[in-house]
Amino acid sequence: MADPATYRPAPGEIPVGPGVYRFRDDTGRVIYVGKAKSLRARLNSYFQDIAGLHPRTQQMVLTASGVEWTVVDTEVEALQLEYTWIKEFDPRYNVKYRDDKSYPWLAVTVSEEFPRVMVMRGAQRKGVRYFGPYGHAWAIRDTVDTLLRVFPMRSCSAGVFRRAKAVGRPCLLGDIGKCAAPCVGRVSAEEHRAIVDDFMAFMGGQTAGFTRRIKTRMREASEAQEYELAARLRDDLAALNRVLEKQTVVLGDGTDADVFGFEIDPLEVAVQIFTVRGGRIRGQRGWVADRPPPPPSASMAAGGAPTDDTDVPELVQRALVTLYGESASEAVPRQVLVPELPADADVVTELLSELRGGPVTIRVPRRGDKKRLIETVEQNALQSMARHKMKRAGDLTARSQALEELQDALSLPTAPLRIECYDVSNLQGTEIVASMVVFEDGLPRKSEYRRFTIRHEGQSDVAAMHEVITRRFERLLKARADGADEQGIDPETGKPKKFAYAPSLIVVDGGPPQVAAAQAAMRELGINDIALCGLAKRLEEVWVPDDDDPVILPRTSEGLYLLQRVRDEAHRFAIAHHRQRRAKAMTGSVLDDIPGLGPTRRRALLKTFGSVKKLKAAGAEDIANVPGIGPATAESIVAALSGKTPAPAVDMATGEILED
Repeated sequence: MADPATYRPAPGEIPVGPGVYRFRDDTGRVIYVGKAKSLRARLNSYFQDIAGLHPRTQQMVLTASGVEWTVVDTEVEALQLEYTWIKEFDPRYNVKYRDDKSYPWLAVTVSEEFPRVMVMRGAQRKGVRYFGPYGHAWAIRDTVDTLLRVFPMRSCSAGVFRRAKAVGRPCLLGDIGKCAAPCVGRVSAEEHRAIVDDFMAFMGGQTAGFTRRIKTRMREASEAQEYELAARLRDDLAALNRVLEKQTVVLGDGTDADVFGFEIDPLEVAVQIFTVRGGRIRGQRGWVADRPPPPPSASMAAGGAPTDDTDVPELVQRALVTLYGESASEAVPRQVLVPELPADADVVTELLSELRGGPVTIRVPRRGDKKRLIETVEQNALQSMARHKMKRAGDLTARSQALEELQDALSLPTAPLRIECYDVSNLQGTEIVASMVVFEDGLPRKSEYRRFTIRHEGQSDVAAMHEVITRRFERLLKARADGADEQGIDPETGKPKKFAYAPSLIVVDGGPPQVAAAQAAMRELGINDIALCGLAKRLEEVWVPDDDDPVILPRTSEGLYLLQRVRDEAHRFAIAHHRQRRAKAMTGSVLDDIPGLGPTRRRALLKTFGSVKKLKAAGAEDIANVPGIGPATAESIVAALSGKTPAPAVDMATGEILED
């Protein structure tokens, strides 16, 4: 790896204006492309103290051996040139917003004399009107097959069209009424063009007029006793309704918009896009891609520490520029809804407006239907990321590779077939809980998960970690003292005992302080044959005991991916336990002190009124209507919640107030 100081430009050499820069490695290959409002400020930030850079940015500048730049006049030109260079050089450190396939579109070849409807993939061409994209080609074919009975336009290839024209006989679609058969002159070019225009208008969202027109014609045919025509129009109306049912109305104002959702983890980003036209969802697509190294200015928090969260606007910007860079003008909607504005929102808006040939608005919805829609898209992105991780986790080869990488990286005698991970969760030192999750052979074993309630409130996460590790291994030593073997099997019952199976590797969520606390707890109990490490969430560094420097696993490492999954599962499990305890503390503490209210009656009250606040506002008569609550108990509850008098004792069987 090269020292960045060896290829740093001379002071004053870098221009101040906007431009695009390229980092190259020692073979001359472009490894990263970026743009900047001020080239001097941006490039100088790459050559600061290497320790202050984000780890992915560190790796990029250490891999590079040179940097060059091109000055442009405006930020829009810089954005366009950056996109062009990314397409041309395919830099390894730039995000690749690409799936392993191109998404299908419903296309109409409007430039031909007799336009054709078909499925198209790849780069969009001039003279073609596109609708979509769709998630699957079969979805387009199903939609087209349904609509051809109402809009019988041409859907055959050029060869089939010429052959039918030569023999003077239409194909099967012409015989069954799903094509107007312009090949044999049943309709003129002008009449066929009118059918095509109606089809495109319907696909463009102008649906109400067509359904209203068909209903009117069906009623007129019925009144004229033309029942066969009325039946055909009825079937046409049913076909349109079937298509409309598949395209759910999500925006009542008929908005044309693309809605973006992102799910981001330290190494990857999942992107989901809903295509909404005329207020209806016309298509959905998405993928998972590797995250790029953030620019130095985006990787530093206010206190100077690297952070992973502030480059979200940059990810949004790259998604927009990449997706619309090759699109035809029709593919760029009037509105783009995103969870966060892109890094250079004004510049991106101007670029998209130029591509569309009209105004484009980039918005972050705050309320209403659009806010709910973007939450739905983000949920889809979350599910996409989960499916991606589960698919990767289910790969036996990848799991084996992950365990081997951890064995090598942590210098373990054998592969860590059983991994236990611990995480602590609290709210300002209250309701402190911890979790233990278990992975065996790289897969979660949920029957072995355990929860801990920290016994001493107010202590730090480090002290809580010490307590949890101590309690876990005290149980291990006790099980062994009771006669359990190394596999944790009780010799009397032949069943495994809780906490009796020793792990191959202990992982704690945190850095050196948490690792030191866990190590101290294990040493105090004489446990010295179990490996220990910590995974610091912010920088994804692996810390081992008695080592001043972390173990840096490659960002594409299966071993790092496995540690992340274990750590994230422990965090999820701890958070779930903490929320349960916090909810119970917030809703149950007041009612717990009222004599005569057991768990069943408390649940009935909370189910009826929804919260303790609403219960306090209710009268005795309303409370008495709750099943299991009599008038005397209701009066007791009102008195206790109002704080006027101490709650009297109540007979739980009869509901009568007991005498002192």
